[in-house]
Amino acid sequence: MLTISQLARHAGVTVRAVRHYHTIGLLPEPARDESGYRVYDAAAVVRLIRIRTLADAGVPLARVQELLDAGPERFSEGVAGIDRDLRAEIRRLRDTRKRLARLAAGEHLALPPRVVDYLDRLRALGVREEYVELERDAWIMIAAQVPDLLDDVIAEKHEQLDDPDIIQLYGFLREPLRWPADAARIVQLADVVERLMMRAVRTGTTGADGMDDQFVALLDAAMVESAPGAERLIAILEERGWKGWTRIERVPGERVGGEAG
Repeated sequence: MLTISQLARHAGVTVRAVRHYHTIGLLPEPARDESGYRVYDAAAVVRLIRIRTLADAGVPLARVQELLDAGPERFSEGVAGIDRDLRAEIRRLRDTRKRLARLAAGEHLALPPRVVDYLDRLRALGVREEYVELERDAWIMIAAQVPDLLDDVIAEKHEQLDDPDIIQLYGFLREPLRWPADAARIVQLADVVERLMMRAVRTGTTGADGMDDQFVALLDAAMVESAPGAERLIAILEERGWKGWTRIERVPGERVGGEAG
C-alpha cells in the first residue's frame, strides 16, 4: 500500500496534483488507515498515470473523465472530437494574433476593413511605412469627420491603384522624401501629380466632396508637413496653375500646361 507522496512519485505528478484530482472527481478518494492517512493501491497508480498522460497530451481535465471511462470506440471518437476543438481554437488564436498585429499598427482600431486593405496594398507596392502611417492618419480623420463618404472614397482609391500614374506616384514613396528643394526628382514627381490633376478635372473627380474648407485645409497641412520635399512640390504645382491637394483646383488666370505623356 502507498502513501499519497509515494503514489505521486510513482505516477510522476505532485502531491498537490493528486489532491486536485480528488477534488474534481478524477481520482476516487481511497480508504484511510488507522492513523487517518490515505492509502493507495496499484490501481490508483495506473489511473493516475492515465490521467497524467491525457492531460499532458492536451486533453482538458473536463474531458479526461469521459475518456478514462470510455471503451475503445468511444475513446477514439472522444479524442477526434478534442482534436477538432483544438484545431478550431488554434485557428481562433491565429486570427486573434493577426488582429492584434494590426491593432499594434493602429489601423483596425479606428478604420473599417476596406481602408485597412487599401493600406496593405500600399505596403505591397513597397511604400515606406512612414507614408502608410500618414495615409492611415488621414483616413482615421476622414472616417471620424465624414463617415458617410468613406465607402465611396475608398472604393475610388482602390480603383486608382490600378492606374500606372498612381503606381508611379507611390513609387516615389519607396524612399524617404528628404530631397533638397531643387532636386530634379521633385519636378518628376510634380509631372506625375499634374497628369493626375488634369485627369481629375476632366472627369470631375477633384476630391473632397462633402468636406468643409477647414477639414480640407487640415488634410492638406498634414500632407505638406509629411516631408521636406512636399512643400516644394506644392509650390511647383501652384506655379503651374494648380491649388490644393485634397481638393484639386485650378488657379484663375494661371497657365496650365498640356498633359505630358
